[in-house]
Amino acid sequence: MRERLREAFGERVSFSPSVLLAHGRDEGYPEVRPVDAVVFAESAADVEQLIRLANELGFAVIPFGAGTSIEGHLIPVQRPTVSLDLSRMNRILEVRPEDFLAVVEPGVTREELNRRLRPQGLFFPVDPGANATLGGMAATNASGTTTVRYGGMRTNMLALEAVMASGERVRFGRPVRKTSAGYDLKDLLIGSEGTLGVITRLYLKLHPLPAHVHTLRIFFRTVQDAADAATALMGAGLPVARLELLDENALVAVNRYVNKDYPERPALFVEFHSSTPEALEAESAMARELLSEFAPLAVDAARGEAERREQWEARHQAYWALVHLFPNRKYAITDTAVPLSRLPEMVGHAQALMKELGLVGSILGHVGDGNFHTIVAVAEADYEKAEAYVERLVERALLLDGTISGEHGVGLRKRKYLAAEHGPAVDWMRRLKEVFDPKGILNPGKILP
Repeated sequence: MRERLREAFGERVSFSPSVLLAHGRDEGYPEVRPVDAVVFAESAADVEQLIRLANELGFAVIPFGAGTSIEGHLIPVQRPTVSLDLSRMNRILEVRPEDFLAVVEPGVTREELNRRLRPQGLFFPVDPGANATLGGMAATNASGTTTVRYGGMRTNMLALEAVMASGERVRFGRPVRKTSAGYDLKDLLIGSEGTLGVITRLYLKLHPLPAHVHTLRIFFRTVQDAADAATALMGAGLPVARLELLDENALVAVNRYVNKDYPERPALFVEFHSSTPEALEAESAMARELLSEFAPLAVDAARGEAERREQWEARHQAYWALVHLFPNRKYAITDTAVPLSRLPEMVGHAQALMKELGLVGSILGHVGDGNFHTIVAVAEADYEKAEAYVERLVERALLLDGTISGEHGVGLRKRKYLAAEHGPAVDWMRRLKEVFDPKGILNPGKILP
């Protein structure tokens, strides 16, 4: 295999131990397993060539973007496995402002795209926090802080191009806002975690930059009060663009990590996007009045664009802040989502369960969607206790008619829960996998056991 890869890709293939190790890990899975080779694709033709070699020689292929996934998507489960690094496919191919459309390669990051779009008064709204590649975000159906208003990747992708397990390159969808022509195979590939095809081009829906923005920070006595207030805000019909919960541990960590002095109590970070300054003023006043019913300890507004950006950067740094607060630990990171009406119950359960098991960590997340994250920091010897916490959290989410993953995906960690959520539908997923990838070469072992 090594000689054939060298022959095909020359300097674009690496067998360096450090490179192999870096491509066999992600941000949240506890195990690291080096891959057998890394191919740095520079074009869709490179992807096609690698997939055809995989068919011929029988090795597995794991697509790799920025390595920011959490649930073990990048960990090899069979030998040999080649990591297909798409980070060099990083061209913004086209921006059509009149159509609110951008066409990009999978290695473009969301921050790169938004820097290009900003002078034209446009932005791509999906914001998972990490500066992930757009191909990786599509593969996991990423969402994030702005999903409550703009939707996640599936909502904001009009079409995509992918190389299938046969080596054939296919475009799914059309660059239009609506279509009812044929089966929607595009949406099937979004969120498939590289198990059905390798995305090589994305057609993205753009939005005008909001002209009038107002950002609040509201601090509460308990995380339950914050969750209750979030549910009430969503029921008020206000133009909420971001609605994030951070518990007291998250604020302690953030203050130390980014040198802030936020009150170290459970908080909601809220942002409104409005069409006029008059509407924004009225909506902000309505929000403050509504929030007063939950007896907040403090309500503060960002003063200007710089402070607003600092607030959201602090939210995005919450994970690294917690890692810094609890160094030399293992971190069990997971997310669940429940119907909005069950959110306060689920958040309260997550906090109580953490205390019951004697764990330390944090609860934070996109509560406007009923979705939140838990991060538990444990000594390596206690990692099983953290896994037990995740399992019980998942069980409660399913009991409340929720899901095992709102946005992180399934990967390796959560595949054992898939049948509990989907029942007989998992058999249909298996059949689809067999049709799309009959030899099982595309990221095998992920999603489906």
